[in-house]
Amino acid sequence: MLNYVKTVLTKVSFDSRLFEKELRKAIRMLIAEEVNELRRWCYASFGKQHEAILNRCFVYA
Repeated sequence: MLNYVKTVLTKVSFDSRLFEKELRKAIRMLIAEEVNELRRWCYASFGKQHEAILNRCFVYA
């Protein structure tokens, strides 16, 4: 499931609203261990482009 989420986030990264929506959905459906891996991957891949969104979404995850 994590690989699917990564694919979706990569494809919607051009639109910040859509990116945030898909990221929130992914955080809800993944288990805690996968969320931690997703967090690391997101900051490495999209940290410059969507840092505010990542900070907002991962604050409670």
